[in-house]
Amino acid sequence: MTSEKEKMIAGELYYPGDPELAEDRKRAQRLMRDYNQTTYGDESRPALLAELLGRLGDSVAIRAPFYVEYGYNIEIGSQVFLNYGCYLLDAGPIRIGNGCDIGPYVQLLTADHPRERAARKAELETTRPVTLGEDVWIGASAIILPGITIGDGAIVGAGAVVTRDVAEGATVVGNPARPVGTKSNQY
Repeated sequence: MTSEKEKMIAGELYYPGDPELAEDRKRAQRLMRDYNQTTYGDESRPALLAELLGRLGDSVAIRAPFYVEYGYNIEIGSQVFLNYGCYLLDAGPIRIGNGCDIGPYVQLLTADHPRERAARKAELETTRPVTLGEDVWIGASAIILPGITIGDGAIVGAGAVVTRDVAEGATVVGNPARPVGTKSNQY
């Protein structure tokens, strides 16, 4: 039998009120609380992040406060910087490549809701992964929606709402985000 947690991670419809998932969220909340009470240079920071996150590369700097839903679905490469107030809604996988810089209050969102009314009424959810390639720069308060992949070296402007994949090396801005210098809807 497949658990709700297994369904969630696989991107299938799942029930987020499942007791196992509720306990996992409590665990993440405890670790976030502890991390968010630390300050720069606090020796407990690396251990808290290592316990909270699925994978953590070398030379990662995450400014508190930092928010996640589960933590264990997040993989962060090396030499990554997350500024204040980032929220990684990791019901599904979030992968952040090496060398990424993420501005304050950026949201990476994997949780989604079904379009069918009956499934929503049944309080079911689904997930789609978010993937950032290497050396991606995301400006302050940008929102990356479920299922988005951002290619290596791409730039997402501050306040952008990214609704489509972003090509390697592209720069996108606005809501919905569009490539700079073109009227095309294609990234």
